[in-house]
Amino acid sequence: MPLSNDHTELVPRTAFDGPELRFDLPGVRIGAAEYDEGPTGCTVFQFLPAGASCATDVRGGAPGQLGGFEWVHAICLAGGSLYGLEAATGVAAEILAQRGYEVGWTDIPNVSGAIVYDFGRRETTVYPDKALGRAALASAREGVFPQGARGAGRSVSVGKTFGLDRGEPGGQGGAFRRVGDTKIAVFTVVNAVGAIVDRDGLVVRGHVTPDGERTPLLAGVEERLLEIAPGNTTLTVVVTNQALDRRALQQLGRQVHASMSRGIQPFHTVADGDILYAVSTAEVESGLDPVTLAVVASEVAWDAVLASVTSVR
Repeated sequence: MPLSNDHTELVPRTAFDGPELRFDLPGVRIGAAEYDEGPTGCTVFQFLPAGASCATDVRGGAPGQLGGFEWVHAICLAGGSLYGLEAATGVAAEILAQRGYEVGWTDIPNVSGAIVYDFGRRETTVYPDKALGRAALASAREGVFPQGARGAGRSVSVGKTFGLDRGEPGGQGGAFRRVGDTKIAVFTVVNAVGAIVDRDGLVVRGHVTPDGERTPLLAGVEERLLEIAPGNTTLTVVVTNQALDRRALQQLGRQVHASMSRGIQPFHTVADGDILYAVSTAEVESGLDPVTLAVVASEVAWDAVLASVTSVR
């Protein structure tokens, strides 16, 4: 019988060595927690003091999520496929505790959750559960995001277009930029069918040939049949401090999500379950026009995709 949550005492790990992104977005707290026994984990974003406006963009053929609120107090990204959605309930439970166990109608937190399938690279059935979600939120800090094989990106992989054996380890990555008073951060967990491609068009992770070379997508398709397996997803959170109306926030999510196909090839396939949350904390009332904001955010997203594998070996 494989190792599972039901048959062992699991202890969350919430402190990590390794690379991290430092960013400046007041009120945005991030926590990550893992079970080494998986290995698997979750990554939680909390928006203080009272939440933030959110638009959800869902693409690909196999998404897994709950919530999808237009106003969120927290977002939980987790491994463990469908079972990992339990981590989001732990986030809600920890918020309940933080709020002194108030259960009035306006006290109930809106927690959106999304998952990646990360069982393919491990032999256990351990998944991020309620306790792990609580631990991630309890450890959340402002201005710090762990990168690489951490949190929800602990056991993900990329570049599996030509078969699971051609894939390589993935991870979670983040990037931050400020233009005037407008601040933009993008955080992504890349568990894609596609390979990761840099701005020179070179495959930097995935699509490995038997002789150890990395194959560009089109050249690979021309040489061999695709062997796409299910169980792939890229999860992304885009956060800006600039106030946006509902239409502009939705369009920001669509534009950034579409732009990520430059850095992940192929993207949004029938075997992917890609979900992007676009979040506005409305700290500043004006700034970049919506098109410019989305252009800048799209470049930040590409930086985040590349950062997801920079430190993964």
